[in-house]
Amino acid sequence: MFKIKYHSILLLLIILSNDLSAQNSFSIVSGQEKASILIDKKDAKVVEIAADILARDIHHISNKTIEINTVGKFSIIAGTLGKSKWIDGLVSKQKIDISQVKGKWETYKIEVVENPFKGIEKALVIVGSDRRATAYGLLEVSRMLNVSPWEWWADVTPDKKEELILSIHTKIYGEPSVKYRGVFLNDEDWGLQRWAALNYEPETGDMGPKTYAKVFELLLRLRANTIWPAMHRSTKPFYSYPENKQVADDYAIVIGTSHAEPMLSNINTEWNHETMGEYRYDTNSEVIKNLFKKRVKETAKFENIYTTGMRGEHDSPMIVGEDDTDQQVKLLEKIITDQRAILKQETKKNPNTIPQAFVPYKEVLTYYQNGLNLPEDITLVWTDDNYGYIRQLSTPDEQKRKGGAGVYYHTSYWGRPHDYLWLNSTNPVLMWEEMSKAYEFKSRDLWILNCGDIKPHEYNIELFLDMAWDMKPFEKSVSVKEHMKTWATREFGAHIASETTNLLFENNRLSYIRRPEFMAWSEVEPVTKAGETTLTQYHYGDEVTCKINAYEIIVETAERLYKKVPENRKAAFYQLVYYPVIGASKLSEKWLYFYKNKFVSQQGKLSANFYSEQSENAYNRILKETDYYNKTLAEGKWNHIMTMQPRFLPVFSKPAYAVVGSKEKPTLGIALEGYEMEVNHDIVNSFADVLPVFNSYTDNHYFMDIFLKGEGKVEWKAIPKSDWIKISETEGILTNVNSKQEKRLWVSIDWDKVPTGENKKEAPLGHDFQLIPPSYKVNSAIDFVSADSTVTIGVSVFNPKLKVLEGYKGFIEDKGFVSIHAENPTRNITGKEAKWEIYDGMGYTGKVIAALPRSTSSITDLNLIQKNSPSLEYDFYTFNFGEVDLNLQAVPTHAIHEGRGVRCAVSIDDAEPVLVDFQTFGRSDTWKQNVLKNASVQSVKQIVNKAGKHTLKVWMVDSGVMLDQILIDLGGWKKSYAFPSETKKRN
Repeated sequence: MFKIKYHSILLLLIILSNDLSAQNSFSIVSGQEKASILIDKKDAKVVEIAADILARDIHHISNKTIEINTVGKFSIIAGTLGKSKWIDGLVSKQKIDISQVKGKWETYKIEVVENPFKGIEKALVIVGSDRRATAYGLLEVSRMLNVSPWEWWADVTPDKKEELILSIHTKIYGEPSVKYRGVFLNDEDWGLQRWAALNYEPETGDMGPKTYAKVFELLLRLRANTIWPAMHRSTKPFYSYPENKQVADDYAIVIGTSHAEPMLSNINTEWNHETMGEYRYDTNSEVIKNLFKKRVKETAKFENIYTTGMRGEHDSPMIVGEDDTDQQVKLLEKIITDQRAILKQETKKNPNTIPQAFVPYKEVLTYYQNGLNLPEDITLVWTDDNYGYIRQLSTPDEQKRKGGAGVYYHTSYWGRPHDYLWLNSTNPVLMWEEMSKAYEFKSRDLWILNCGDIKPHEYNIELFLDMAWDMKPFEKSVSVKEHMKTWATREFGAHIASETTNLLFENNRLSYIRRPEFMAWSEVEPVTKAGETTLTQYHYGDEVTCKINAYEIIVETAERLYKKVPENRKAAFYQLVYYPVIGASKLSEKWLYFYKNKFVSQQGKLSANFYSEQSENAYNRILKETDYYNKTLAEGKWNHIMTMQPRFLPVFSKPAYAVVGSKEKPTLGIALEGYEMEVNHDIVNSFADVLPVFNSYTDNHYFMDIFLKGEGKVEWKAIPKSDWIKISETEGILTNVNSKQEKRLWVSIDWDKVPTGENKKEAPLGHDFQLIPPSYKVNSAIDFVSADSTVTIGVSVFNPKLKVLEGYKGFIEDKGFVSIHAENPTRNITGKEAKWEIYDGMGYTGKVIAALPRSTSSITDLNLIQKNSPSLEYDFYTFNFGEVDLNLQAVPTHAIHEGRGVRCAVSIDDAEPVLVDFQTFGRSDTWKQNVLKNASVQSVKQIVNKAGKHTLKVWMVDSGVMLDQILIDLGGWKKSYAFPSETKKRN
């Protein structure tokens, strides 16, 4: 009896389960059956546009044509509440529940409804709270079919399928996290505008309505709703083409303008000095107001966000009679008052019902900070400093403003200290960190991304707009990597998604350390020639060569993955991954090899010629790939879109190289890590003929360069005088062939074979690591033998077996410094209200550690800091003592708002905590160097009172501080671009 009941219940559950599954499935294409799309012709134009896009996507996948507005057995019914007979009919028949949609902003619901109307057996119903919501809902179906938003803009060709059957679970989408979300097309001179004028829209010879229609389609697919149109002199003003504003309205895209374009006007191209006079409000306000009135009148019936306030022409400060901040503030207040009066006059609406924005950009932030009275309903749009670091966010009082706040953020920029207009070199995790911070501080009304020419910013655009649509999936830094992997899976397939993500993360890490566009160590405004690199070539493994090697690895990875990409996605992979990685790598390599050429030529090395050849090869590779992008990729679809040298700056040119020649007899040259010059064969016991000391606690390895001097060839052998010396190669031949003129050898130690120094409890004492007592050092050498000479290179190892270090887990002094990655504390101690948390994907090492939550109040009282603040403790051990320089490298963020800072407190052992402040102000020289390097380094003096064990303590003062690296310099650090590798204790 029990068995019968059990099996009957089980069977019933299976049947019910199957029935539920069937109820939630919807067939778009199956065999000969095809669904239709039903919309109301009286609904908004954007609904019709979105329906056409969906039908086109379905055709691309299945080769089946979907009918629109033909009732079928299966129908996709889409409409806007109150605007669609289909949706309103379902509501009246109580077939759908709209309680979670009605009255909401851009909210839509998708569900399957059985027998909704006569003749329809099953419908996929999309109901939108407004016109954009309905369009987003239709394009959500494209997303479900795995159609990329970049299917046209990056040629992500959909996979072909014979059947399209969706599993639908009733779901509400929205409201969006940010009300207005969009992009600013900027610095379009070298790509987007040329492509439109010469390729895509030659009939206009410009970015006109045809081009903007494709941009607006992309925005709809990305669930964006706002654009700041292109505004450089190369492009005619957006409103000079009457069709532009109508196309924008058809696609339901809201038009706004940048900080330099008040009231939807394009001052850069619309202001005519000959007929309109000087662009300054204190002397020519009536003419300026007439321009504002004209624009408001022609745009009044459309959706707009009017930028209030005023700056000078083309991103310059406003011209006023007196250089007095108070006068500038008063004038700006009058301008805003006049602008609002114009809005009221021309729209017949109360200004507080019209979306307006005020952008405190550059000097305008100073005016705002000096008491500018801004109407409560205007949205405060905070900006980054043009390099990805938001300058200020809303205080608790500002967060209560009716108009709320937003953010204008850059992933492309023209200006000092240097442009980055070609590649997307903004780290996406940094962008996540700054935008999630903005969201936390209630900047949720307008997000605009300056994305330049759109390409190659595709991934960061999608990440930015996905966050703006819904911040919930982006609570942690790891969310970015998860998002990118999902993106890569959609675009290229699951089989290479993880590798592609890792490739891009490494490319982003390298670009974070130094953007490729900054690799010439030049600046702009004024433009300077290529400068001297601050990367060291003879300390810490040779930073230049280490970077070359890192870039070579990602180039090889990109080339390998490209071969694995399915044919229908190769063009997409090329645009979204391959070209950006190759471009970044080769621009960097061009300059890195140039620095090698310059450095070794000063040593008289023939290998200088090899390095010049490698630099030129990198330059030529960029030429080749850019030519392919423009002329061959997608059969020339993108011709003129990609320019490898925007503004023709020195960083993009081919450098002038040094040439080294010699008719001398061939001899062997040797240069060692740690020395700028080569070993002098003629001087016995030259100070440049000994490798740096090997430390058994940190397991060093050092390089030796052997190179050809003169014409001919040299056979060489390296003969270690002790069996514990390991060399990467022990013999070879150097010749005049470019790649054979020089060889880098690596020397390391087999510690199991090294004689042990004295076994004592205490550490050796000394103020110079090289002066360690002899009993702790073991000396040997390597003989380099060539045809006519033997050169001896000294090898010294420090190999005591100190009982005090048995089982020690801390960091160890090496060559007079202790180097620490900040994300590796010995102890992480939670504070009363805050803690330190690791962010993945940022910083020089790929991780930083941040003081969170950001809303935590600053603690500046030193007594309270030690009691209440979260702290990091780093155990370290020194062989020297005395006054030290404690160097801390942080991400160069700005204070969250006035009254906050970018500070932490530090001390070694039980010393009184000392404040460390990373904040910069304005556009100072320090700020310039910080953003060029993506690092703020501050140094404070501390005392290490004895050789032995110590603890560095770091306390939060201001939340939001992100530490990257730490260097305790006991006098041994030789200046380098980045801190040396971590001096961890060897296991």
